[in-house]
Amino acid sequence: MPSARRSGGLLAATAAMFGSSFLFMSEGLESLNPGLITFLRLLLGTATLALLPSARTVRLEREDWGRVAALGVVWMAVPFVLFPVAQQWVDSAVAGMITGATPLFSAVVASVLLRRLPGRIQRWGLLIGFLGVFAVTWPTLRGADSGTVGVLLVVAAVGCYGFATNMAVPLQQRYGSIPVLLRAQLVALVAVTPLGLASIPGSHAGGLSLAAMVPLGVLGTGLALVTITTLVGRAGASRGSVAIYFVPPVALFLGVVALGEQVEALSFFGMALVVAGAWLTSRADMGIVAIPEGVSEI
Repeated sequence: MPSARRSGGLLAATAAMFGSSFLFMSEGLESLNPGLITFLRLLLGTATLALLPSARTVRLEREDWGRVAALGVVWMAVPFVLFPVAQQWVDSAVAGMITGATPLFSAVVASVLLRRLPGRIQRWGLLIGFLGVFAVTWPTLRGADSGTVGVLLVVAAVGCYGFATNMAVPLQQRYGSIPVLLRAQLVALVAVTPLGLASIPGSHAGGLSLAAMVPLGVLGTGLALVTITTLVGRAGASRGSVAIYFVPPVALFLGVVALGEQVEALSFFGMALVVAGAWLTSRADMGIVAIPEGVSEI
């Protein structure tokens, strides 16, 4: 029973940290340019992971550094830039709901790389999930052109996650999750530093915006990765990944309650479809979820 409570606590903490990231990005945008938000979250997230002895002591083989560098760009540098740029035009709740489709993109990428169709139930999951993405985004797409651009940027960021989750598998199997994540974040931090520095003149020192960067970096970009890794280690990949399905509802709740965002009924329905489709698609016994160790080239 204590073990179950600890796992439940880890699940709730993970979903809360990931789901609240969209709220903190919206708060940051009140005073900070998107490039500076990306730089600060990676700076704080990297510093948080670097405090863990297990993240620092593992030594990577030279031939794997190129894969880690690619992972840092695809998993962190590019999407972490795209999200705050998109949230200039897209509500945090919508961005969070779309992000729930990450397992869908992961399954599609893995299927293409392995040249094998997903299983029947997984195909239904993909269909349901992508219909949900359309339902979530339709109220925004039918509005201003800037809203359409924002939606496309969020979808592109989630697509990057789909590639990254497949790229990470062989590296995490070889070295463990946290050492790989720390080094990937270091690469991403170096990559976005010029953009972050260039964004300083266009930003101004808003106290609340700067304060929001602390939980965004320390929690959403640092500790959340530790808690979900611990959760998967305790409960297994299938049960541990349940935390991801709670991210859209958390983002939706915080967007509506804390920011007063208006979400149409169609988007609520779409979120349910996205979560249901992601759940069906990511079941380990239903088809392809991620690349096995023998398939590591992208």
